[in-house]
Amino acid sequence: MTIEEPVVIPQKRPLLAWALLCSLALVWGSSFILIKRSLVAFPPEQVAAGRLVFALFFFTPFLARQSRQADVRVAVRHRWVALLASGVVGFVIPAFLFAEAGAHLNSSLAGALNSLSPLFTLILGGIFFGQSLKIRQVAGILLGLAGSLLLVFFSATGSFQINEYALLVVLATICYGLNTNLIGRYLSHLPALVSTAWLFAFAGPIALLTLMPTDFLSRVINGENSWSVGALVTLGVFGSGLMSIFFNRVMQLSSPLFAASVTYLIPIVALLWGFLDGETIYMVQFAGMGVCLAGIWLVNKS
Repeated sequence: MTIEEPVVIPQKRPLLAWALLCSLALVWGSSFILIKRSLVAFPPEQVAAGRLVFALFFFTPFLARQSRQADVRVAVRHRWVALLASGVVGFVIPAFLFAEAGAHLNSSLAGALNSLSPLFTLILGGIFFGQSLKIRQVAGILLGLAGSLLLVFFSATGSFQINEYALLVVLATICYGLNTNLIGRYLSHLPALVSTAWLFAFAGPIALLTLMPTDFLSRVINGENSWSVGALVTLGVFGSGLMSIFFNRVMQLSSPLFAASVTYLIPIVALLWGFLDGETIYMVQFAGMGVCLAGIWLVNKS
């Protein structure tokens, strides 16, 4: 079987899909505190680009091996536009948005807002990818958006306040929703390791170009920044690298919407890290997250 042919999965493996989903939630739910730790030594733009560059380093051995395979070269040549679009929309833009927001928001709030991803997956799937929407799903979308309003306008201080940095996270979740549909439509038939590695083959060099004029390297080799460097490497290798393979694999085993539902669990992990880190968590934040998750449940309810 060549890479150009659809991958035939003889049967769905829900237990494996759920195991991978829980791993995704644990690592991605921890990514917000890792961003916070990375920002101690690096400015937001270096955190964003650095995590992508470390992810590219992680995939370099796989890319070197895959580039020698004729069927991989053909697949990449035929789908380079989708790979480039997915790399930019799903990784480059959200990385910079989350890094900038992380410099001004609690990690727990960023994790709670991240729960909007499956809602935008469904909205954009219906608008641009021909997916049908049921009345129940529309109600779930409206409920989730209502919860997001609580998070954006109330949860930063516990009182009404327009928070432009929270809106950056919302914009990032819109990018995630679009990227989930892009992968599901154009890339899900590729082996997860192949598609993910080549996503970073396109996204990584863009990030590297933004780092070259900066003092990133001197900050990395500074011994006083070892904890921040470790957080950034973990963010890149595991958060952006290994878990992206898991995410693509989950979509192959289930569906784009099920994969996006990892955000059921991400806010729980993020809130736990925020509590352990001494962040102030307001009741309205729990309320907003609860409303968002109720909307996601309604969207996914069979």
